[in-house]
Amino acid sequence: MEVRRLRLLRELADRGTVTAVAKALDYTPSAVSQQIRALQAEAGVPLTEPAGRGLRLTDAGWALVTRADEVLAAMDRMDAELNSFRSAPRGTVRLAMFPSGALLVLPGLLRRLAAEPQLRLEFRDVDMTSAEVPALLADFDVVVTHRDDHAPPFDAARAEITSLYREPLDVALPPGHRLSGNARVELTELAGEPWIGVNVGFPVDDVLRSLAVRTGTRPEVVQRVNDFRITEALVAAGHGVALLPRYLVDNPNLVMRPLAGVRAGRNIEALTRRGASGRPAVHAALAALRAESTAITT
Repeated sequence: MEVRRLRLLRELADRGTVTAVAKALDYTPSAVSQQIRALQAEAGVPLTEPAGRGLRLTDAGWALVTRADEVLAAMDRMDAELNSFRSAPRGTVRLAMFPSGALLVLPGLLRRLAAEPQLRLEFRDVDMTSAEVPALLADFDVVVTHRDDHAPPFDAARAEITSLYREPLDVALPPGHRLSGNARVELTELAGEPWIGVNVGFPVDDVLRSLAVRTGTRPEVVQRVNDFRITEALVAAGHGVALLPRYLVDNPNLVMRPLAGVRAGRNIEALTRRGASGRPAVHAALAALRAESTAITT
């Protein structure tokens, strides 16, 4: 089987449609379809089947994608071994990171990578949900994402996962709030309070909903804002309370208190395709991410 066709099948698994694969790789949709049909002929079993106006992978197709990951990872390791003969990491590392994480980590990360003059970091901020992460790995070498403490882990069969840090989520209260004198706050004490939340599907909202299930308290979300700096301003002005990441908040007009009786936080992780961390440039970027994360949280 041609490696190029295996890559196309994996791209179809990651991107979902022939059109998306063609657009990403600068092919025509007919050329992608032709190569997938040729791979199917080589395999001798159906790899795709019609699904509405598009295609979806059969069980055999998904099985081949898993093996294709192994083959392509082996090729990445081969490339990494060749690259290891160079004196220093070089080339471009494409990094996607959620905005609030970038606000905390990116300045120090760039400072650390300045010691590698032949390595260029190409950064993009992406407001991502967990479900969107696998598709992002089709376009980026490293994806830094966050997930709720209680969310299922990412699939380690198709990605390498590097744990960076865990960030507790604290309750942000406006000045003079009736609970501001407490050392810790029970979620039930906030029943009836207006909440400033984030969009549905993002980790902080997952935490709020999971806490609500565990405590039997249903929060009243009056605004949904993904930019934590805006949320800080709204809480400080008395428009509600919020869950905010502990290490990010530096607004002196907020009263930050930990939650009592529950564990609430988000786990920050870096994901790469299997084998990609063997590339010296990606390895150096991950090492810098780990070092900066340690510096932030200690």
